[in-house]
Amino acid sequence: MTFPGLDARLDRISTADRFLIVPMDHGITMGAVKGLKDIEATIDGVTRGGADAVLTQRGIAERVHGNTNGAGYIAHLNASTTIGPDENDKRPTGTVKGAIRAGADAVSMHINVGSTYEPGQIEHLARLTEDAADYGMPVLAMAYARGPGVEGDDPEALGHAVRLAEELDADVVKTGYSGDGDGFRHVVESTRLPVVIAGGSKGTDRETVEMVRGAMDGGAAGVSMGRSIFQHDDPEAITSAVSAVVHEDADVENALSAAGL
Repeated sequence: MTFPGLDARLDRISTADRFLIVPMDHGITMGAVKGLKDIEATIDGVTRGGADAVLTQRGIAERVHGNTNGAGYIAHLNASTTIGPDENDKRPTGTVKGAIRAGADAVSMHINVGSTYEPGQIEHLARLTEDAADYGMPVLAMAYARGPGVEGDDPEALGHAVRLAEELDADVVKTGYSGDGDGFRHVVESTRLPVVIAGGSKGTDRETVEMVRGAMDGGAAGVSMGRSIFQHDDPEAITSAVSAVVHEDADVENALSAAGL
């Protein structure tokens, strides 16, 4: 059974079933760090560079619209802060109705699989996907392997995380990268959902693009990269390099060269 509204919205946050999403919800987590003070300019740059969608907390949707150059918008619906008691304790920050009012094409939620907060976050994600289904709203589950004794780049743990997202009826799943394409293939094969990788901490341009190339070779459907892109000195250029790999199947050298990096 197909759902035209869901399919139409998924098309707004992807290109030919490939995803280049730039999350910028870090303002609530880390404060107004580099790249987020003038978030309007950053959004303009990354979408000019080829991002399919940007992601923020719904409270700053007004600063998103008008700067996306036709790209999609995802509202993130849970959060924590780096100065709070535990950054892994993500709490709900909005609803599907609120995201619709904010003009979102999709919603997202973070869950730390293996953490002490996993039970509550499972409940939150399950409620979100149920509510989103009533509106034909796609759900991006950010399912990370994090917790005591859990290795965040272990393919088995990552495979469990992405399968959990499918079992809870998400439409797209974001997770950590295993470090190599062969290991990541197990993660991708653990679910029928499109799997996109997180960017993690900012590395060199070559390290960023090599990671994307490895993930795509391992069967990823794209990336959801935040700091590696929005904190770059030239967000448009690094987005362009990543886009070349995700959308044009470019190799690392050609992607960097074409972007002037």
